[in-house]
Amino acid sequence: MRILITGGTGLIGQRLCKALTARGDHVTVLSRRPQQVAALCGSQVQTMASLQDWTSQDFDAVINLAGAPIVDAAWTPARKQEIIASRVGLTQNLVAKMASMPNPPSVFLSGSAIGFYGDEETGELDETKTAGKDFSALLCRDWEAAANHYSAQLASLNKIHVAPRIVFLRTGLVLDPRGGVLKKMLLPFQLGVGGKLGDGRQTMSWIHHADCLRALLRLLDDANCRGPFNLVAPNVVSNAEFSQTLASTLHRPAFFTTPAWVLRTILGERANLILRGQHVVPRALEACGFQFEYPQLSAALVDILQ
Repeated sequence: MRILITGGTGLIGQRLCKALTARGDHVTVLSRRPQQVAALCGSQVQTMASLQDWTSQDFDAVINLAGAPIVDAAWTPARKQEIIASRVGLTQNLVAKMASMPNPPSVFLSGSAIGFYGDEETGELDETKTAGKDFSALLCRDWEAAANHYSAQLASLNKIHVAPRIVFLRTGLVLDPRGGVLKKMLLPFQLGVGGKLGDGRQTMSWIHHADCLRALLRLLDDANCRGPFNLVAPNVVSNAEFSQTLASTLHRPAFFTTPAWVLRTILGERANLILRGQHVVPRALEACGFQFEYPQLSAALVDILQ
C-alpha cells in the first residue's frame, strides 16, 4: 500500500511509519523538517516538505496525524488560532489537495481526540455522542468536519467514481515512555513525590501505545471500518487510581496531592483537560472485533516501565 502520513515525526507517527515499512508498505511523510524524517521514522520512508511537492504521486491512503501540541503553551487568542490552523486549516488544505489529484486516495484516516466530547459530559461516552461545547470539543468537531468534507470535494469535481472511506481517530491518553502524558508524570513519581491531581475522581481514558498502533493498522486495513473510533482501552480509571497504579509499578509512594487551584493558577483554561475527566469507551473498535492486548492499566504500565 502507498501511504502519505502527516505528523509522521510525532510520537504515534514514528511508531506507525516503522510498522508500515516493516510489513512492506511504501510510506511518505509530509514534514516541515524533512531532514529529520529518516532518523525518526526510518531510512525507507520518503519525504515531502509541503503539499506543493505533491504533484503526480499516487497514494492509496492518507493518515492525517498533524497538529500543534494543545497543552504545552497558554491558550492565548493567538495560540488558539495556531492550534486551529495546525489541525483544521491543514486538514482543509490536505483534503483539497487529495481531491484534486488524478487518482485520489480511497482511504483517509484523520486525527481527532476524545476532547470531542467536551469536559461537561457524564456517564459512558461512545461514538454516538455529540460534540461538547468547550474549546477542545469545538476544535475536534471542526477538525473532523474538515476531514469529512473530502467526499463533498470529490463530488464537486465530478469524481463520483471514488467512494472514500473516512475514519476519525478520537485518541485518548496514549501511554508511551518516550512522550505524552506518561513522560510528564514519570519524574515526580520516580522521585516519590507524585500523586493525584485535584480530588482525583476525574476519569482518565488511556491506551497502551502498542494497542493504539494495532488499532491504527486495523482501521487502515479493514474496509468495514468508517466513521469515528475512540482509541482508548476498555477499562478507564480515575486519576487517583492511575496515580496509585503508577506509583506501585515504580515501587514508590503516592502521598502527594496537587490542589485544583494550583493547576488552575498555572494552566488557566487548560486545567479543565486535567481536572475534568471523560469516561470514554471503545464501542466501535469492539464492534469490529478488535482485541486489546493491554485492557488493564496495571499490566500496561508493567509492560511499559519494567
